[in-house]
Amino acid sequence: MSAAETMNVDTVPANPPAGDTRLLFQQGSFRNLAHLERNIRFIKQGVASLEARYIHRVLRTIPSTRKRFDTQTLGAAIQKYYRPEFGDKEELLGLLNYMAAEGMDLDTKPVSPVKEDPEISVYLGLLVLIHLLDQKAYDAGQRLAAALVDRAMELNRRTLDAIVAKLFFYYARFYEITGRLADVRPALLTNLRTATLRRDSELQATLINLILRNLLHFNLYEQADKLAAKTTFPDNASNNQMARHMYYLGRIKAIQLDYTAAHTYLLQAQRKAPQTPTTAGFQQTVGKLFVIVQLLMGEIPERALFRQPVLRKPLAPYLAITQAVRVGDLAKFQATVARFDSRFRADHTSTLIVRLRHNVIKTGIRMISLSYLRISLRDICIKLHLDSEEDAEYIVSKAIRDGVIDATIDHERGFVQSKEVADVYATSEPQAAFNQRIQFCLNLYNESVKALRFPLNAHKKDLESASEALERERELAKEIAQSDFDADSDNDMGL
Repeated sequence: MSAAETMNVDTVPANPPAGDTRLLFQQGSFRNLAHLERNIRFIKQGVASLEARYIHRVLRTIPSTRKRFDTQTLGAAIQKYYRPEFGDKEELLGLLNYMAAEGMDLDTKPVSPVKEDPEISVYLGLLVLIHLLDQKAYDAGQRLAAALVDRAMELNRRTLDAIVAKLFFYYARFYEITGRLADVRPALLTNLRTATLRRDSELQATLINLILRNLLHFNLYEQADKLAAKTTFPDNASNNQMARHMYYLGRIKAIQLDYTAAHTYLLQAQRKAPQTPTTAGFQQTVGKLFVIVQLLMGEIPERALFRQPVLRKPLAPYLAITQAVRVGDLAKFQATVARFDSRFRADHTSTLIVRLRHNVIKTGIRMISLSYLRISLRDICIKLHLDSEEDAEYIVSKAIRDGVIDATIDHERGFVQSKEVADVYATSEPQAAFNQRIQFCLNLYNESVKALRFPLNAHKKDLESASEALERERELAKEIAQSDFDADSDNDMGL
């Protein structure tokens, strides 16, 4: 069905007269309706061929569709394609405050419900939800989202999986905006069980991430860790959901002091997230936590990370923290924390930044140990801005025990004697780093192989060729057996 078949484009001039706003509006509405109908054709094609990639293609255009459609366009599409048995059409039109524009020659005659798929109705309901979110009609959007979710879950169609997953995202989003996240958690857990039993991997991945986000919002890290341990995140989930899941796991592990695992998860989240302007917020959120975790591991983030255009301004406070940790200046670190305290609290990283104080001291002690072969505890106290020599002695003793420095303390004369620096290449650190890079390359190769697409029914050609080869082998075996039988018969006759 082409756009020319569904609307009379000839009634709208290509260049309407200046000041004729009605014709300009009609022309824009026709174009937007054509855009919606093109997406509807893709949905029909996906349902007919049972190929989810067509529906995913439609969902990827939601940001552009969100900017294009208006109440007239969306209302015309609902009048034409929405199935009455799926829900009250008049209710949707009432939420849009839809009124047919005077003089608009739109062919909005409803199509026979038998010929339409429920996927189209769910998609149109999703667009109405997004429109209500943009108009800040949160109460109406919350009621509509609950109704759409219940109806879509009753259908249990595999071609609906991707659209229903997107519905649940906005369903939880309305509860989050209205401050009722605790009320939606039982519904998310119930539907997660249903999605797991139905093997709906797309919805399962979305619901796991929504529940983790819900628990982390209330600082329920222990429950979030149990949920992540008891559930299996689908391997075939989309990159967007996988990146979100890696970020939530990294945040949980960082709070639980497992910085190595947190660093791995956050690094994967950075690499899997799309590097586009639309994902700038996610990149900034992951980048902030990634910098803190790397500092807690005793490493200094690369300067190039702070120079990226998307991250330069949001990571400015974290650059100041990094500079203080790098030089081991405790006074500068405390001043920076006091200066950007409100920013750190808004980013939910203040708890982790407080832990960096010990790292600043350890870094200062390591630099002092590299610079001085022998130094008094009083000088260490002055350089690190500590309160007393007893505190400096305790901190140096803990650094020696943790393996931060290789030195001894002379308690009687009050100084620290550093030993010669060992060759780092004689330790196991280079081998561990090499193994980590090998493991990353192997995982990347395995994921690339899983993402390959093959032509449909291509395996049947291999089966046919294999069956022909097997038949030739059987004929050859029969000929060999026959020749052996003939030879044995000749021998018997000779005897």
